[in-house]
Amino acid sequence: MEFKDLSLKEIIAKIKSKEVTQKEVYDYFLARIEKLDPTIEAFSYINKEFVEQDINSPLAWVPIGVKDMFCEKWVPTKNSTKMLENFVPPYDATVIKKLKKAGFNSIGKTANDPFWMWSSWENSDFKKSKNPWDPTRIPWGSSSWSATAVAAWLVPAALGTDTGWSCRQPWSMCSLVWFRPTYGRSSRQWIIAYSSSLDTPWTLTKTVEDAALLFEIMWGYDPMESTSIKEELKINPAIWDKKDLKWIKVWVPKEYFMEWLDAGVKNEIQKWIELMKSLWAEIIDISMPYTEYALSVYYIIVFAESSTNLSRYDGIRFGYANDESLKSLDEAYKKNRSEWFWKEAKRRIMLGSFVLSSWFYDAYYHKAALVRELIRNDFTEAFKKVDVIISPVSPEVAWKYWSEKVDDPIKMYLADVFTVPVPLAWVPAISVPCGFAKPSDWDKELPVGIQIIGPKLWEEKIFEVGHVFEQANKEYINSKKPEIF
Repeated sequence: MEFKDLSLKEIIAKIKSKEVTQKEVYDYFLARIEKLDPTIEAFSYINKEFVEQDINSPLAWVPIGVKDMFCEKWVPTKNSTKMLENFVPPYDATVIKKLKKAGFNSIGKTANDPFWMWSSWENSDFKKSKNPWDPTRIPWGSSSWSATAVAAWLVPAALGTDTGWSCRQPWSMCSLVWFRPTYGRSSRQWIIAYSSSLDTPWTLTKTVEDAALLFEIMWGYDPMESTSIKEELKINPAIWDKKDLKWIKVWVPKEYFMEWLDAGVKNEIQKWIELMKSLWAEIIDISMPYTEYALSVYYIIVFAESSTNLSRYDGIRFGYANDESLKSLDEAYKKNRSEWFWKEAKRRIMLGSFVLSSWFYDAYYHKAALVRELIRNDFTEAFKKVDVIISPVSPEVAWKYWSEKVDDPIKMYLADVFTVPVPLAWVPAISVPCGFAKPSDWDKELPVGIQIIGPKLWEEKIFEVGHVFEQANKEYINSKKPEIF
């Protein structure tokens, strides 16, 4: 049976009905990983040991990929940096504990950029993941490896975290479903930190319903995590039966359709808007005046917080402090900080330290924090009038790796313009496949995604809208597949 063609929910149903066994499913995906991962380069660690579990558990022991910054007990967790090459945590992240209790099977760790802090992937210490739609192109974002693992059907789903764009961008460029809950819904405990006020655990799946399935297991208050929230969650199962978007008000901010949005991407988004109208959604055109500041605010905050979080990697607590070839802790410190922090990490440490310095704190970080509140207010006011906001995910389709963006960080940062307002406002969002567009340098079409943003703590609404659109657009999206797989 070709399990690669099935959703997570469909595979679980076949195991529970005893149509197939857990081992058959596990061996199938393990064989695909062993065959295709040398080309795709998605996994930094593969678990080849199968242990049968209770088939009646919610996840029925279906194999799932895990981004290499979730701590798993006695499983190597490198965060794709040589500095943590020998780190094996003696504990599980809270969300991993919840998933294990539900019958979760981690088949391996998907790689990421070192400390997951770069838009593209060319500078990874270990693997350089390829986009299954065209292996000469980037899958985009520090979660590229998770995206390619699911897009190449090496696993039916994957886990990771999103700070500003690292999930939505690769999902869009690989034609997958990404979901980010409200900040604080899922615990960050024992997930290697990047930017503490922005990081959020996410799910990557083939369908919206699969995303909801994983989210309902992962969410919940964690007394060990200071930003965890206690609000209850209820997702009405009736939303999966909806066929239209009657009574749904949708906001299309005009600021998200700037002149430099690629023409092909813009055309697909316009088609999507027309489809929503045909599904009886009410489209409203309003303004979000502080959107233009979101990118600047995001990068000031993320640099500041990442420089603080990276200060723990001092060569004593992690890395090479116990290396006998090094003569002193000072030498270990220098080796870690200078040799194993690659150029983007160094750039962010320097800029973050700069904006937090006593001379420039008020001019940069404090001001960014104040403008962040204005951006949040934009969303608060918007959701008094509409149910969801839609926007593009990326201003263009996947570009060639080693493009000019690698050496021009400003161009790379600008590609995040549509996604960074979401984490700044702490609201939930989902990215679903929208269509296909041709890049200027290729004669074949590549995936385009749409972002659906909802009010804080109202994940049910974006699941509802995303699912209705997914079903209405299913035939078109499924008409194209990555050719090489």
